[in-house]
Amino acid sequence: MREQAFHRFFEQHHASLAGLAFLLSGDPAVADDLAADALTEVWKHWDRVSAAGDPAAYARGIVANLTRNWIRRQGRARRGLALLGLRGERAAAPDVPAVLDVRTALKRLPYRRRACVVLRYAFDLPEREVADILGISVGAVKSQTSRGAKQLAELLADLEFDPEVAR
Repeated sequence: MREQAFHRFFEQHHASLAGLAFLLSGDPAVADDLAADALTEVWKHWDRVSAAGDPAAYARGIVANLTRNWIRRQGRARRGLALLGLRGERAAAPDVPAVLDVRTALKRLPYRRRACVVLRYAFDLPEREVADILGISVGAVKSQTSRGAKQLAELLADLEFDPEVAR
């Protein structure tokens, strides 16, 4: 019974958790791993998680935390390479100015703003739930979402796109 319930949860939420990890990390190769790690944590605590009001919110919180930790490790690794005089590979800037590349713009937002914007707009979560997932106040969610949306709009403002593609 326990295994079947978790299996149903896994089937229903794996794709959205991987999508959240991708939007937060900007790295498709890492997103599935982060989602899998989050689901492993959910499984370890399944009895407590399944008894909670919203197990999916719990899982999204784990993904957000794992992604934040992954981003921090990447920053430390880059700083370490810089101290050694080595450079990590840099992602090439988008080559096609006519394409509206939201993912590239999202990567430029600070983590907390990106997380708030993604959780509020891509996952349509209420401010209270975003606050719970990220461990911040509702006021901070409102502020970070507003600033993030404004910054995202500024980053995307200069891009031109084909109106035919937007249809």
